[in-house]
Amino acid sequence: MTVGMNRLLVPAISTVVMLLVLVGLGIWQMERLAWKTGLLAAIDHAERAPAVPLGEGDPPAFAKLVATGVFRPGLTGLYGAEVRDTPTGPALGGQLLAVLDRAAGLPLLVDLGWVQTPAPLPAGTVRVEGYARPGDRPGLFAARDDLAKRQFYTLDPAAIGAALGVGQVAPFVLVAMGPPAVPDPARALPRPPNNHLSYAITWFGLAAALVVIFALYLRREWARQAGSGA
Repeated sequence: MTVGMNRLLVPAISTVVMLLVLVGLGIWQMERLAWKTGLLAAIDHAERAPAVPLGEGDPPAFAKLVATGVFRPGLTGLYGAEVRDTPTGPALGGQLLAVLDRAAGLPLLVDLGWVQTPAPLPAGTVRVEGYARPGDRPGLFAARDDLAKRQFYTLDPAAIGAALGVGQVAPFVLVAMGPPAVPDPARALPRPPNNHLSYAITWFGLAAALVVIFALYLRREWARQAGSGA
């Protein structure tokens, strides 16, 4: 009987450990589901709401805003790399970044939309309507920014502002929205994917399968021990 118990001890401990991990991952995905559902609801609410003038404080993420100011001439950069269809065929480009000086508050990075190459900025006082996008931080495998060409792959306002020689800028980016033009701005607020329910079902399903497999293993071991008289 002791030999039989020893045969069950290691599989039982392994099963419990793996079960805790799988259930924990499932619970984590359910928490992520609640967070993402709230985020998407906030984005839907923001998209239905009218744009409001940007004040001196930091707005909520994805809030629709209107900013007024003057673009610094010649001071632009490109964010990301994306191939789009154009009248002359597929072309590689990126999001045109510009610096907007406002009457009050820090200079603001504005994403004016997709272009093939940096385009001239409008002169004089401009009015830009769009949404607030929080800044990013470079990931482990993120492409490195090309500071000499002002080509950026991480939308980090502080790093981009420093690279452009602006110094301190607002800690978010205003993503311009509007009809097709050059640059080509965003049409709507972004909708991040929400696959957390399917992920949670997968983890909980694996946990249930693990329990069934261990139960079948126990049944086989008990039958074997009963047949051998152990």
